[in-house]
Amino acid sequence: MKIQATNLDSKEMNEMLRSTDEDCEITECLGQRFLAAGMKDKGVTIYGTPGNALGAYLNGAEITVKGNAQDATGDTMNAGRIVIHGNIGDAAGYAMRGGEIFVKGDAGYRAGVHMKAYREKLPVMVIGGRTGSFLGEYQAGGLIIVLGLHRDGKKIVGNFPATGMHGGKIFLRGSCDDIIFPNQVSTAAASEDEIAEISKYIEQYCDFFGADKEELLSSSYTVITPDSKNPYKQMYVAN
Repeated sequence: MKIQATNLDSKEMNEMLRSTDEDCEITECLGQRFLAAGMKDKGVTIYGTPGNALGAYLNGAEITVKGNAQDATGDTMNAGRIVIHGNIGDAAGYAMRGGEIFVKGDAGYRAGVHMKAYREKLPVMVIGGRTGSFLGEYQAGGLIIVLGLHRDGKKIVGNFPATGMHGGKIFLRGSCDDIIFPNQVSTAAASEDEIAEISKYIEQYCDFFGADKEELLSSSYTVITPDSKNPYKQMYVAN
């Protein structure tokens, strides 16, 4: 089903998406919010720039955006996949507990905030460029992988990464010696086993966006993990 988005609002577009069992293609998208929220068992390809909360509560559908996406993409998603052939706004993957998000370019502030694993589900976010501040804030589970492509000399991540982190892992390509991390996390060079843990997601990124698999898989990575059973203790208890 093809949907021409010009002059359609978010409600009209979502009604059209839900009216068919076919895969859908949206053209001329410009800021319509909540597209494909809660959707499952369907493919949606979007040309243009969808608005906030694209794929919120996604439950198994696959969304591909041929352009940029705005804030809160994949908010609380449960399953499925979102592939962004551009950059993404703030709070991508907020509280996601399953599924995958792949971003060719950069992410804004608070990517992966409150990300959590749920039972057998493992949420994964792969960001090809760099991220803004507060990456993985309060992360409780899942994997965040930042590849540091297209950085133009900037740091791979902004200020205060992994603040309040108490689960999951963050992988940043490179040594990351120029980044200040909070006291409640540990940083180390990723081991061979840890690289193996993320290799299939890096390969998927390369398949989606045409990046160099050999270069990315042979690179060194820094892995960030929680270093305390009570990461908030220092906020409330005098030591």
